[in-house]
Amino acid sequence: MDNIKRICLWSGPRNISTALMYAFAQRVDTKVFDEPLYGYYLKQHPVAHSYHPGAEDILQTMETSGNKVIQMMLRNDEMPVLFFKHMTHHLLDLDCSFMKDTINIILTRDPKDMLPSFDKIIKVPSLDDVGYQLHIDLLNYFESQSIPFKVINSKQVLKNPEDTLRKLCEFADIPFEKSMLSWKPQKREEDGIWAKYWYHNVHKSSGFQKYEPKKEPFPEHLNPLLEECLPYYNKLIEYTI
Repeated sequence: MDNIKRICLWSGPRNISTALMYAFAQRVDTKVFDEPLYGYYLKQHPVAHSYHPGAEDILQTMETSGNKVIQMMLRNDEMPVLFFKHMTHHLLDLDCSFMKDTINIILTRDPKDMLPSFDKIIKVPSLDDVGYQLHIDLLNYFESQSIPFKVINSKQVLKNPEDTLRKLCEFADIPFEKSMLSWKPQKREEDGIWAKYWYHNVHKSSGFQKYEPKKEPFPEHLNPLLEECLPYYNKLIEYTI
């Protein structure tokens, strides 16, 4: 392989993954990619296609072959650092062996905070929609294949972004840059076509927002899903840096 640093962020939805993408986009040595497997996921998952906002536009404008996306990731040499923001559930049944050649980071978030946020856009989500079990599956795969990885929690990023980003840069063997801590409050050209549905907060931000606990009561209809998610989340946070 070449000396390109290919960073894959494996996130669940509503997990500040876009803010992390914006942070890496501030680096002069880095090109970022926004959920390149989204088109593949929607093509392979017709049920999700039926309720994801903007699904038809995504299918018409994105590569829908998962293997072609993986080849793009492994062959792209535009910049010394390439940052791929992914949703873990977009992997579906793809062969994950390519991850031996990428720098892998799992991003999680307390489901008590995440589920109400996700439910505002996609109603009555399922365990497959939110990624907690899939994160544990991925973690187990990394361990079985001796693939290095790091787990970060969105709360810890918001509470101390510089410390977390320094640790991620050290893991990726790239120098930390202070520029990663702030950006202009605006859209980015790398944003996916779905940004208008999901990215309102990050477009108004100029950096990582201070962590604020949810004040509104947890929606009762999400309690069964919360109970499903918590064992996986509790396992994940045992691994956080």
